[in-house]
Amino acid sequence: MEILVQVLGPIEVTDTEGRPVAVGSRRRREVLGRLVAAGGRAVPLAVLVGDLWEDPPPTAAGTVRTFVGELRRALEPDRLPRTRSRVIDTVGTGYALRIPRTHVDAHRFEDALRAARDAPGGRVAGALGEALSWWQGEPYADLDASPWLEPERARLTELHRQAVELRARAALDLGHGASLVPELEAFAATHPWREHAWALLSRALYQAGRQVDALASLRAARTRLLDRFGLASVDGLDHLERDILQHAPHLTAAPRAEDRLRLLTRTEATGTYTRLRSMSTVAGAAAVTGGTNLVLAQEQRAAAVAEAERTADPDLTARVIAAYDVPTVWTRADDPVRSAALVATTRRTLHRLGPGAPPALRARLLATCGLEHRGTRDRWAAEAAAEAERLARELHDPGVLALALNARFVQSFQHPGRTGERDGIADELIALSTRHDLPAFEILGHLIKIQVCAARGDAETAQRHSTAAERLATVHETPLVHVLTAAARTMRLAETANDPAEAAHAYRTLATDLAGAGMPGMEAGFLPLALLSLRLRHRRPAPTDPGLDWGPHRPWAQPLLDLARGNLAAARHAAATLPTPPADHLYDALWAVSAHTALLLHDASLATQAHDALSPLRGEIAGGATAMITFGPVDDILSALEQQLARR
Repeated sequence: MEILVQVLGPIEVTDTEGRPVAVGSRRRREVLGRLVAAGGRAVPLAVLVGDLWEDPPPTAAGTVRTFVGELRRALEPDRLPRTRSRVIDTVGTGYALRIPRTHVDAHRFEDALRAARDAPGGRVAGALGEALSWWQGEPYADLDASPWLEPERARLTELHRQAVELRARAALDLGHGASLVPELEAFAATHPWREHAWALLSRALYQAGRQVDALASLRAARTRLLDRFGLASVDGLDHLERDILQHAPHLTAAPRAEDRLRLLTRTEATGTYTRLRSMSTVAGAAAVTGGTNLVLAQEQRAAAVAEAERTADPDLTARVIAAYDVPTVWTRADDPVRSAALVATTRRTLHRLGPGAPPALRARLLATCGLEHRGTRDRWAAEAAAEAERLARELHDPGVLALALNARFVQSFQHPGRTGERDGIADELIALSTRHDLPAFEILGHLIKIQVCAARGDAETAQRHSTAAERLATVHETPLVHVLTAAARTMRLAETANDPAEAAHAYRTLATDLAGAGMPGMEAGFLPLALLSLRLRHRRPAPTDPGLDWGPHRPWAQPLLDLARGNLAAARHAAATLPTPPADHLYDALWAVSAHTALLLHDASLATQAHDALSPLRGEIAGGATAMITFGPVDDILSALEQQLARR
C-alpha cells in the first residue's frame, strides 16, 4: 500500500485512493511528523527521545520503539513479521522515513517552490497557486509546541510566505494586480515587517487604479520600518514610490521578452541592484535574532550573492556581499560548502574590481573572506583579514573597522596561544562600538571577553560581561546571545559542581537550546563532547550511549569509546590515525581529548604531540576558549603527560 502524508495542517495519512489511514495517538503522529521533518535523513533514537519528552522517563527509548512498531503496522498492514520495513527504515540506532518526496505535501511544496523560482514567468502564478492550495492550516497543527517543532513550523511558514510573494510578483508582472488586493492587504497586515509584502500590495493597488492608496500604503509602511529598525532608508520602497509617481511602465505588466533583450533600462538595472542589496541587508538584520531566522538569512544572502554574480557586474556583486554586516563569534562554519562558495565569489569579485576599487568596499570584501574562511590554516585568509584592518584604520571608518576586527578575531585561531590578542580585540570592539553606536559588535566584544575569561579561569569578570551582553541583547532583540551566556554558566557549573549528574543535566538542556539556535557549526557533536569532558574530569569512561551523535568530533573520541567498550586493539588503531584538530575554538579541547587517550594507552608518540600542541596554552583552561566546555587546567594535563614521558 502506498501512502500520502500531509503535514501542512493537521497530520493526516491517506492511501493513494484518498482513504484515511489511522496512525493512532498524538505521540505516534508526533514521531511520524518528526521523521517527516528530517527530510529522509535518519533521526537517532536519543534525539527522538529528547524531542518527545522534556524530562524523559527511564522507559522512553522502549516507548519510542513501540511507537515506531505501531506506525509500521499501521502504514504497512500487509508486511510480513520480521521483514524489513519499506516505510520506516532502521538506520543504526535511529529511524528514517522512506517514502517518495512527492508523497509528502511539505516536501512536494518545497520542490514546487524551488522549481517555480527557475520557471518562465507565465507559469509561476499557476504553479504556485496550486502548491499553496495544499496548505490546510498551520504545519503540524495537531501537535503541541516543542523544541524540534517550532523551528520546522517556522521554516515551512517562511517558505509559504515566499511562495505567496513569488506568486503575487508573477501575477503582477502579468498585470493581474487588481484581483490580488484583498489577499495582499491581509498578507501585509499579518506580516508588517516584510518589505516585499508592502511593495507587492502597493503595486497591486496601483494596477487597480488606486494610486493614492498605493502611495499612502507605501509611505505608512516605510515609516513603520524606519522607526522599528532605525534604518536610514528603505531602498526598495523608496524606489517604488518614485516609480509610482512617475507612472513607470514596468509597474503594469512585464515587457515582452524581445524588448527585454533589446533594451535593459536604467530603472530595471537599479531595481535589480536594490532588490539584491536589500535581500542581503534584510538577511543581516534577521540573522542576529538566531534560530530559523539565522538559517533563512544565510540562505537568502547566498541566493542574493549568487544572483548578483550572474549579472556579471562586479560592483553590484561587491555591494551585495558587503551589505551583510553580521558579527561572527564561532569559528566553525554552519555550512562549509556555502561558505566556500561565498569566499570563491568574493575573491573573483575582488579580482574583477582590481586595485581601483573603493577602499572601504575592498576592506569589507577582504573581511568577508577572513570571516567565511575560518577554522582553517589558510595563510591567505589571515592576510586578507590583516589587510582589511589596515584599510579600515586608514579610512577611520568604525563600521568597516569593527568588521575587520571580527575577521582578525576569527583568524587568530590559526595559531594557539592568542588569547591575549583576542582580549585586545574585544576591548577595542567594545570601546569602538560604544562610541559609534554599533550594538551588534558591542555584543560581540562582550562575547569574546566571556571566551577569554573562560580560557583564563576568570569567572567573576566573565559574569560581568555576560550581564552586559544580556542587557544589550534584550534591548536589541538578539535572543541567541542568551543561549551563549547560558553556555558559559553551564561551563562554570561543570567546573564547580560536586555532582557531575547535575552538570550533565544542564548540558542536555543547553544542547536543546543550541539545536534551535540556527548554528549547526556550534551544535554538531556538542552534547557528547560536553559529556565526555565531565567523564574524563571525574575519571570515568567515555559515554558509549549509541544514541549520541558525535558529529565531527568522533575521530578524537573513538579511541576512548573503544577503551570504554574494552577493545584495546581498536583503541590503539584509532589513536594511530588521529587527525590534527582544526584551527578553531575546539583546537585545545580536542588535543585535551587526545592527551587523555595518550595517558590511558601509554602512547609516547601521541603524548609528545599533545604536549607540544598544548604547551602554548599554559596557564589556561583546556576547552575554555569555547566558553562552553572544560577539560580542566592545561597545566594539569601537561604535568600528567610529562610524568608519563619521564617514566618512559
